[in-house]
Amino acid sequence: MSPALQPRRIELGDVVLRPFVRSDETAVADALRDPDILRWTGGTAVIRTPAEHRARRWLEPRIDGWARGSAVFAIADAATDQVVGTVSVRDVNRVPEQAVVAYWVSPSARGRRLGARALDAAARWAFASDGLGLHRLSLDHSLINEGSCRVATRAGFQLEGTMRDYFVEANGERHDSHLHARLATDPPPQLPGAAAGS
Repeated sequence: MSPALQPRRIELGDVVLRPFVRSDETAVADALRDPDILRWTGGTAVIRTPAEHRARRWLEPRIDGWARGSAVFAIADAATDQVVGTVSVRDVNRVPEQAVVAYWVSPSARGRRLGARALDAAARWAFASDGLGLHRLSLDHSLINEGSCRVATRAGFQLEGTMRDYFVEANGERHDSHLHARLATDPPPQLPGAAAGS
């Protein structure tokens, strides 16, 4: 198990990155009703859980993720504290100075580039000396998940290649996946509301 991480809050103006709490279950349940979120980011265990219990099944390991060495941020509306997405940094230092990132944004919040902004902010924090001090962050997505590709590219994660039959859906269907990565030495993207030095 990875060493525990100190929970962090990152302000981005109209949204904030913060740890998940139990009261986020309703917002998570709403998000998991979106077939694309469920398909690409739900995970087999959540998908196979009855619909009325999926949010709790998804949320519980994220609430204590920090204690288990994963930085799991809720993307929350700054005015209402309503969860509109998530970005996480996991497998921290499983390979020295590296980690893996993942994200989703609720359908109601799409079109505002929140995914790219949140991913960029999490990356800046993960690279910072007062954050995780990492050198490389990677992510992957199915080739047919074009929205995820746009988010990764906007957040400065360069396309490195295609991994054949890498993503496996809960029904066993396989998809080729893009591998993206961002290095601490890469120039950061210019995004509105970016948290410089976060």
